[in-house]
Amino acid sequence: MESLKLAVIGGGSSYTPELIEGVIKRIERLPVTRIDLVDVEAGKEKLDIITQLAQRMVARAGLNIEIRHTFNRREAIQGARFVMTQLRVGGLQARARDERIPLKYKVIGQETTGPGGFAKALRTIPVILDICKEMEELAPDAWLINFTNPAGMVTEAVQKYTSVKALGLCNVPINMHHQTAEALGASIDRVKVNFAGLNHLVWMSNIRLDGKDVTEQIIDKLCDGAQMNMNNIHESPWDPQFLKSLGVVPCPYHRYFYMQDDMLNEELESAASSGTRAEVVIKTEQELFKLYQDPDLAEKPEQLEQRGGAYYSDVSLNLVDALYNDTGAINVVNTMNKGAISNLPDDAVVEISSVIDSAGAHPLSQGRLPENQIGLASSVKAYEQLAIDAAVKGDYGMALQALVANPLIPSAKVAKLILNDILEQNADYLPQFQTT
Repeated sequence: MESLKLAVIGGGSSYTPELIEGVIKRIERLPVTRIDLVDVEAGKEKLDIITQLAQRMVARAGLNIEIRHTFNRREAIQGARFVMTQLRVGGLQARARDERIPLKYKVIGQETTGPGGFAKALRTIPVILDICKEMEELAPDAWLINFTNPAGMVTEAVQKYTSVKALGLCNVPINMHHQTAEALGASIDRVKVNFAGLNHLVWMSNIRLDGKDVTEQIIDKLCDGAQMNMNNIHESPWDPQFLKSLGVVPCPYHRYFYMQDDMLNEELESAASSGTRAEVVIKTEQELFKLYQDPDLAEKPEQLEQRGGAYYSDVSLNLVDALYNDTGAINVVNTMNKGAISNLPDDAVVEISSVIDSAGAHPLSQGRLPENQIGLASSVKAYEQLAIDAAVKGDYGMALQALVANPLIPSAKVAKLILNDILEQNADYLPQFQTT
């Protein structure tokens, strides 16, 4: 019987039990015999806790899967068929800074959108590219499955600067799909949807129940107060007239663009009272890891969903299944556009419904994004591409131009103030900028 090795970089993440659960559920289709959990030495305590929980989970399932933990990334990558990245450079403390810096200038402070996502990209992309260099040497046929945010930008950096086979993932589309099925009172297999756009800027369209188009019905439900959101995003109701004229379902992260003033006010109020999202998550993680230490716990606790990890195991392992077993299943992934969205660059990474087989992702043709979507998508993509190059080259001017291009930044003056704070407060993680 063929054996399958997975390497999970960022293995000490609180999300890892989701991943282990997904492997257990799919063991008949994915003959996993070894999982290497990799992290940095500063995360040793969490990595130890996660490893022990993962070992209890596979033992309870009666499976012969070896769970190893290591700080030796090269050892983990060697022989792996799939390398899964779910890392956070600088930890949650860096995320908290990413959220606080923009708020100081009355700008949206969010970990993946706007200047917060920009700061995270600067820290993260060089680390991911180092991982890719090791994959090129040690596991040239392996797939990189990237869950690290900002997922679209990270995946595009890999596509542009390496030869590694890579696909990016996000659990927003699968959450939207499930919530749509719930709103229709139907099982998810009866509901088909289409996604096209960018990571955290994706639109859902062509919603069908048993083959019948019910897109307008879902929009009406959202106008009437039905919820379709993520735990980490404030649930601000959509304006019915706006939503109906848009004609598609925006993802929860669109609120930062379509409701910028409301979302900013909510963030400022929360930061002054309960704290930013990162500061809340730090407390949630402490509670989770306390649960994880229970020697009698041998399953994923329900509290993990409060952390935002819902359907992580499904979205990640469904993709691995499709690649490994050549299924041709449709998954929503971050992949090179290749003309699927005809009014975005062919070499841009988009988030899109795609046929997945052993050769990779084949994005479904969308034609042109409508004018009420392409303007925002194009400006965000221009920002992303500038930010990717700035992260790789450590170019201050390019970084400044990237922030100015971002629709959430009000002026070049504010962009420069934010950039200077980002570089100063992240100096330990941004060596590429130290020589400029």
